[in-house]
Amino acid sequence: MAPPLERACDYPRPPALVSGSQRVLVTALGTVLAECSGCLRVLETFHPPTVYLPPEAMRLDLLQPAAGRSLCEWKGVARYYDVVVGERRLPRAVWSYPEPTQPFAALAGWFALYPAQMDGCWLDGERVQPQPGGFYGGWITAAVEGPFKGDPAHPELI
Repeated sequence: MAPPLERACDYPRPPALVSGSQRVLVTALGTVLAECSGCLRVLETFHPPTVYLPPEAMRLDLLQPAAGRSLCEWKGVARYYDVVVGERRLPRAVWSYPEPTQPFAALAGWFALYPAQMDGCWLDGERVQPQPGGFYGGWITAAVEGPFKGDPAHPELI
């Protein structure tokens, strides 16, 4: 029996942080960047889940600190990383919250990434569709129903 469909419009604001048991696989620049069973998901109104991976799941040797930071009103200050394989680079493709706010303390040291910049991202074997819009890092699967923020077909959400 399939799990119940999640509706992004029903996700809370401020967002919720929930554990996920899905098998995660991420490839970038022709190599496996991350692989694990289990993740943390941030669920926010009209966003597909953003998936955070534990440091032991990541190929940390492929990450190089990138310039710049951003501020999330809920999670705090994000630090960015480039993915580097040989001479190829994905700028600012990964981020983390080294010192997140108290409600998101479990994210400290975990990593999120932009599915649109990767070769592919999979949850339990299903290829993820990236959230539309260059700023968003949501993971769209058949288990989550939109509309989603960033989708040009829904400018009221942009």
